[in-house]
Amino acid sequence: MHRTRIKICGLTREEDVRAAVEAGADAIGFVFYPPSPRFVGFERAAELCRLIPPFVTTVGLFVNAGRDYVAQALQAVPLQVLQFHGDEGEADCRGFGRPYIKAARMRPGLDLLKYAASFPGAQGLLLDAFVEGYGGGGETFDWSLIPSALPLPLILSGGLHAGNVAEAVRRVRPWAVDVSSGVEAAKGIKDAARITEFVAGVQNAHG
Repeated sequence: MHRTRIKICGLTREEDVRAAVEAGADAIGFVFYPPSPRFVGFERAAELCRLIPPFVTTVGLFVNAGRDYVAQALQAVPLQVLQFHGDEGEADCRGFGRPYIKAARMRPGLDLLKYAASFPGAQGLLLDAFVEGYGGGGETFDWSLIPSALPLPLILSGGLHAGNVAEAVRRVRPWAVDVSSGVEAAKGIKDAARITEFVAGVQNAHG
């Protein structure tokens, strides 16, 4: 079994970036969606990126953003991967000179194989629970809805925390897991102990 990668998303503070890196996170996510309580501006994100060492991936999350907005983010922030979490099509996600992952908001009736096929340029498919608004809802979804033969690397999100992530990794066997609210003390404020416990939960699933 491969080592499941870990992304900690929605970071807004220096101490949270340090805690995620020290715990062993593979990727750090910044939310560029103004309605989100985890939103950070470009200048702030650039400051936080200076704390991230080599080989930890920086990810920018966008929701139905205009191309100019994404381009401005890339000019200001050293992002390595783009994550599109809204209703974007393939054409909206391509052409920025960065690999991208596409989020699918899971609900009964969604043909995930057809959805994945409509994003041939994606490097991964992130599965999240369907909630009002976009992301960070802390809700899980029925993992049995995930087909076994997805054509893209699977990133599992939605309601994950230290108490359920080991089971999630064993059952779903995703390429990576993505957590935000599950390691928070409050919206946008991470908890170092919860981050450490979450990473340990992923690692324990491989034992």
